Amino acid sequence: MTDWTQHAQFDGPIVLIGFGSIGKGVLPLLERHIGFDKAQMTVIAPDDADRALLDERGIAFHKLGLTIDNYIKVLKPLLTAGGKQALVINLSVDVSSVAMVRLCKELGALYIDTVVEPWPGFYTDKRLTVSQRSNYALRESMMDLRRAHPGGPTAVTTCGANPGMVSWFVKQALLNIAEATGFDASEPQTQEGWGQLAQQLGIKGIHIAECDTQRAKTPKPRGVFVNTWSVEGFVSEGLQPAELGWGTHEKALPLEGQRHDFGPDCAIYMLRPGAGTRVRSWTPTAGPQHGFLVTHNEAISIADYLTVHQDGKAVYRPTCHYAYHPADDAVLSLDEMAGQQWERQATWTILGEADIVDGIDELGVLLYGHAKNAYWYGSQLSIEQTRELAPYQNATGLQVTSAVLAGIVWAIENPTAGIVEADEMDFKRCLEIQTPYLGPVVGAYTDWTPLTHRGDGLFPEDLDREDPWQFSNVLVR
Repeated sequence: MTDWTQHAQFDGPIVLIGFGSIGKGVLPLLERHIGFDKAQMTVIAPDDADRALLDERGIAFHKLGLTIDNYIKVLKPLLTAGGKQALVINLSVDVSSVAMVRLCKELGALYIDTVVEPWPGFYTDKRLTVSQRSNYALRESMMDLRRAHPGGPTAVTTCGANPGMVSWFVKQALLNIAEATGFDASEPQTQEGWGQLAQQLGIKGIHIAECDTQRAKTPKPRGVFVNTWSVEGFVSEGLQPAELGWGTHEKALPLEGQRHDFGPDCAIYMLRPGAGTRVRSWTPTAGPQHGFLVTHNEAISIADYLTVHQDGKAVYRPTCHYAYHPADDAVLSLDEMAGQQWERQATWTILGEADIVDGIDELGVLLYGHAKNAYWYGSQLSIEQTRELAPYQNATGLQVTSAVLAGIVWAIENPTAGIVEADEMDFKRCLEIQTPYLGPVVGAYTDWTPLTHRGDGLFPEDLDREDPWQFSNVLVR
């Protein structure tokens, strides 16, 4: 396929921060679908391993890492060159998203990232409480900036596959469930309307349910952390506390569960790392599975977005959290790292498309508790399809980079929206742009619950049989 649809035109400077697996994968999608002048694009990254891809395109490259001391000096000249509105695509680690958005607002530039990233040291700063180094706290730092500076140039925050795409899947899934259950409802046009629809459908919770079956050609060596996407990013979020949006139907906090004493009180955290916490979930291909409850922004933003308030009190909110089964090599890597008291291996590698023999990344949302029990809706993208669709990435990467593309197009089309999360964007427009890169996008109902095949085994369990979807049944103890 060579006749690509140009979704947008951008005539100002473009600065891409980070050129790892995701930055490299975004590049061909930008070339295909956004009209821009490559002479006005600059890539900034501390690693020049893939610089040849930029040199052959005539794209400028600065080999350096942005820091709290140099980012203004480095970025300001690039973002103000030529007098036209600029665009920052932040796909880096260890670069503060809040600092980037603040600078972009001052300079009138558009902005997008895939995670609210802090400056280095945040995740392991023992001076901070567990609550203060959570994703909840990072999200609140961005929301504080939005409250202090509403409106202005669009800054799309946390817009990758998840967080990002999965928020668009949730809305489509709600409409699909409404139709399948005979619920007469038009598409909501407000945040309050979406919350009320979820409430009326009886949605008790949402899993971001993912199973990555991509398999490497060679086995994982000992002492090497192997993953299908950023090892630094995965380890960082895996060592944060396990977090989840906390539903109003839940009867009691888990044993290690804690509430935050600031913000909207829409989520809780646990006094254990997400990489050491497992939950029961379900995807169509894998069926029942144990996933890691790794903290992600969407667990908080989706729960917050779908909250229904009456007289200032939350009367409805679904429980929401990630339930992630990474590629088998990544599972082995986590187990090895846990045995080393969570000290990451000295060597790491990201599996590129040439390193993978087969497999899919099955990533979607599992909405449960409604009249048809549970419904999974999402992408089943294979490595074989990925090779046909786009270069420089595996299936996991393409689910992320295509969401970044959709977010960039939406920002260009809506340049004065201020700071926004994926939940607040036009989900139909974003999925229209992204879906051609997602492989099969399917919906599947299941009668599985966290109680399936439990309670009749060799060991006794304390189960809540009155409500199968209590988090106490979901959590693997």
